[in-house]
Amino acid sequence: MNDRPHLSSEELFKIAIGIARGLEYLHRGCNTRILHFDIKPHNILLDENFLPKIADFGLSKLCTTKDSIVSMLEARGTIGYIAPEVFCGNVGGVSHKSDVYSYGMMILEMVGGRKNNDVGVSRTSEVYFPHWIYGYVVQDNIEPQLLGLRTRDETKIARKMILVGLWCIQTNPLDRPSMSKVIEMLEGSLEVLQVPPKPYMSSPSRSPVDSTFLTLS
Repeated sequence: MNDRPHLSSEELFKIAIGIARGLEYLHRGCNTRILHFDIKPHNILLDENFLPKIADFGLSKLCTTKDSIVSMLEARGTIGYIAPEVFCGNVGGVSHKSDVYSYGMMILEMVGGRKNNDVGVSRTSEVYFPHWIYGYVVQDNIEPQLLGLRTRDETKIARKMILVGLWCIQTNPLDRPSMSKVIEMLEGSLEVLQVPPKPYMSSPSRSPVDSTFLTLS
């Protein structure tokens, strides 16, 4: 939304951890595992203290915690956040790792402040945002001004969120961390985080209407 208040890197980082904890609860804290299948900025509500709440379970699916793979009759989710296996059956099985992919795409956009097909290039030369930002990570050259960062601490937070986000959007679901591992990575030391392989398959591009980052409740 255009009139949303500016959030600092520290606030965005806390929101990212809060969302991760919410997803971990859906995946592991309930008697029946809940797969959301529509994790995106529009479905994250913030209260007056900027505490995130996951909303809109209209596309969710229930399964037992013992089930690692679920059957899907048709793809569900929002273009741009859908995990590759949801719309391309030969990539891997659909599971809770599909929510991990959507979460990873979302926190990458939280860092970059833009949707995945808009990185300041011309409209005729569309760039997949994770590929663009991956180049800065592997070169260890995140330009603070380019991402709106002001301090060394903000740059470190951004790098951690980018690394975790890139792990989350790995094409093979087996290469993605669980949400428990995501929380561990976010709360752990930046120095121990390894640079993941470059994602080689993207979710389809989406329209500008899906580019809102966070919604205040």
